[in-house]
Amino acid sequence: MNEIYSTISGRVQMVMFRDFVQRKARSLGLNGSVRNLEDGRVEVVAQGSDEKIKTLIKHLHKGPFLAQVEDVSVTWRTPKTVFDDFKIIF
Repeated sequence: MNEIYSTISGRVQMVMFRDFVQRKARSLGLNGSVRNLEDGRVEVVAQGSDEKIKTLIKHLHKGPFLAQVEDVSVTWRTPKTVFDDFKIIF
């Protein structure tokens, strides 16, 4: 199992981005979390197989209908904590 830490910038808050990420991640069988950052970006931590994570990354570049993604930063890393679901952090 691998993990990514990703931040997404652009028009990604107030456009259902977190819900979009949660639905895509759960449909892929990934675990982790998504949350809004104070600087306007969205943070995603996702755990699972490389193939499924790469599919999620493709979705992060598109986002939901109203989003305008400008940049997706992805760092692959070894998981420090194991998630048992994919959660939105409020």
